[in-house]
Amino acid sequence: MSDNFKEFAADTWKRLKRRPLSLVGLALIAGFSSVAIFAPVLAPPEKNARDYYLIPQDGYSPDPVRPSAKHFFGTTEQQFDLYYGIVWGTRTAFKIGVAVVFVSIFVGILIGGVGGYYGGWVDEVLMRFTDVIMALPSIILAVVIVTVRGPSLFNVIVALAAVSWPTYARLIRGDVLSVKQREFVLAARALGASDRRILFRHVIPNSIYPVIVVASLDTGAIVLSAAALSFLGLGAPVGYADWGQLIAMSRNWIIGASGSPLDYWHTVAFPGGAIFLFVLGWNLLGDAFRDILDPRQK
Repeated sequence: MSDNFKEFAADTWKRLKRRPLSLVGLALIAGFSSVAIFAPVLAPPEKNARDYYLIPQDGYSPDPVRPSAKHFFGTTEQQFDLYYGIVWGTRTAFKIGVAVVFVSIFVGILIGGVGGYYGGWVDEVLMRFTDVIMALPSIILAVVIVTVRGPSLFNVIVALAAVSWPTYARLIRGDVLSVKQREFVLAARALGASDRRILFRHVIPNSIYPVIVVASLDTGAIVLSAAALSFLGLGAPVGYADWGQLIAMSRNWIIGASGSPLDYWHTVAFPGGAIFLFVLGWNLLGDAFRDILDPRQK
């Protein structure tokens, strides 16, 4: 292990200790990651299950069942097991968040990087197109895309990626405009390096750090938007392990039964708590990344 890495690790740990909430974010995401990795152990699928993400049903009664030894978190209407749905829904949340952020960063780097590097009419055309997408309400545009393509988890990912990339394009463009004027870029150009090599070997790697911070903050928001689309019936099919789908199943029981408003609290509390903690973890993790990567914090 090099001395530089040891120094970086020590400096990183020192800065994180000054912000205990950053450590809380790391712990939350590490906990959810563990749940996602060990989902087959924590909530074993039924034998001969055709899809592990389909939540087992224990009957078809319209009334939810409270938590018990058989169903740790209780059941929703139609007797879908909440515990199984939340455990496997963790994998769904990571799948959506990581996929949307990866595609958004890739598109954002291409459009923002090329526009910022070449400037002129290329930058003008790409940035005006970006402005058009940003001018549209993102959740409404996502709803339109999913409605046109048809409700499914894949189409939710496509829709959210289609409305998320402009933020990354704008951010990477601003940094590229600054980095491309630095001495090491001018030296590479003087040595005859191609534009593609300069852009992807020198400019982009030195402009990517703010994008990583925004990506960590954006992951939670993306999962929240995906849950909203599932709640509206535009995401995962009924019975699929998805937190938004579980919230949708609880809509008829939010106020409980007549005279007993807390009878079915579990139908909202458990999936809602999972979404809350997941989004909170990514937001706090974003603060941690900012402390580590932003030189102005040193």
